[in-house]
Amino acid sequence: MAQNKNALIRYKTIDRCLQNYNRHWTLEDLIEACSDALYDYEGRDINVSKRTVQLDIQMMRSDKLGYNAPIEVYDRKYYRYADPEYSITDIPLTENDMNVLSETVEMLKQFKDFSLFTELGGIIQRLEDKVYSEKTHQSAVIHLDKNENLKGLEHLDTLYQAILKKIVLKLKYQSFTARNPSDFVFHPFILKEFNNRWFLVGKPNTKKNQPIITLALDRIVSIDYDLDIPYDNTGFNGDEYYKNTIGVTVLPEDQVQEVQLKIDRSNAPYVVTKPFHHSQRVLETREDGAIVVTLQVHINYELERLILGFGDAIEVQQPAALRKRIRKKLLRAIAKYNR
Repeated sequence: MAQNKNALIRYKTIDRCLQNYNRHWTLEDLIEACSDALYDYEGRDINVSKRTVQLDIQMMRSDKLGYNAPIEVYDRKYYRYADPEYSITDIPLTENDMNVLSETVEMLKQFKDFSLFTELGGIIQRLEDKVYSEKTHQSAVIHLDKNENLKGLEHLDTLYQAILKKIVLKLKYQSFTARNPSDFVFHPFILKEFNNRWFLVGKPNTKKNQPIITLALDRIVSIDYDLDIPYDNTGFNGDEYYKNTIGVTVLPEDQVQEVQLKIDRSNAPYVVTKPFHHSQRVLETREDGAIVVTLQVHINYELERLILGFGDAIEVQQPAALRKRIRKKLLRAIAKYNR
């Protein structure tokens, strides 16, 4: 259990004790109560030190968590609330709290396709009721890019649960280039989102050394399970797998290349503050304000689309093959406008 959750359990326990005026609460009593509460949550003994509870009381008295609890010591031994009606659960929410809760609710609702977040539905609804009952409804300040009409979103939770429970899938899948869908067994490793589209990453259950592949969720026709095949994602690490890649098209390790790009003055700040890739380094800053950056990446479809999206603001300097390919695509584009 996370330490911050343990702390919240202790705060609530101390709060409950100090509301009980029918008993005198010593520091040792509070330590014992906190230990019992954590045992109930964890199912194991947790050593709550005297120093820990003293710091908890100090934190509750402060305004760091917004409690400002009126905890006092009387008879030089016992603890209680100076205000018998006080409780940390009755603290009114500030306007800033309301704004934070509003935006948190909006962001949580973006993930409604996952049952993990669906289980939060009641909590989110109660948060909305609390927020909107205490402040005038206003439009969201944070707007996340989304397209709820995308095909394949209905598969998100099914695939999420399969990965979570390590279940092998039987998929019917039809790529854009295939005339008919094909059926195959698949070991799902992770779900990946890129450019507002979702993908399933894993291995087909065909050959022992079958390479990892990426499937677009919008091309999945149907999903079933195969509980007789042992699930295997041995050695897969998503961060390691995508470390040299922009997007989702991963190439062999030996195909990582150094890409050198020149960005004009007006676009240089955008590229510096939002790097194309974690390997990006500024190689040179020109007198006219342009910059030259280097990347260590796979040269894939997504990288080319990224470069083309900058139009005349970017120039590929290296490698020569990529420079030539981008040039040919730009010339074909120009030809279409010259017709």
